[in-house]
Amino acid sequence: QVQLVESGGGLVQAGGSLRLSCAASGRTFSWNAMGWFRQAPGKEREFVSTINWTGGSTNYADSVKGRFTISRDNAKKAVYLQMNSLKPEDTAVYYCAGGRASSGSPHETDYNSWGQGTQVTVSS
Repeated sequence: QVQLVESGGGLVQAGGSLRLSCAASGRTFSWNAMGWFRQAPGKEREFVSTINWTGGSTNYADSVKGRFTISRDNAKKAVYLQMNSLKPEDTAVYYCAGGRASSGSPHETDYNSWGQGTQVTVSS
């Protein structure tokens, strides 16, 4: 059984920064990617970013390109999301996900393990 635990969310003013962390435990040997998704109130969950577990290739949603950076630590089975220049529209619950996703996949269905989510609130 796989468990994902996110941390690092919180309240920040517009223009500020936050760093999200996600630690995986359990049987992750079949994974080849981890990613971040988010869900704002009243909206569907959407793709934010993903990173390939071996080669480290990344993919970002257009809305966060140039502001967010995803990284990984294979030894710790962890993935991070550095969020800079935050905007009120970034307010959402952020979810970490892992699975056998093809490189750069933005599709939820490609990720079979999910964390419980961490709240990010950006005030204007």
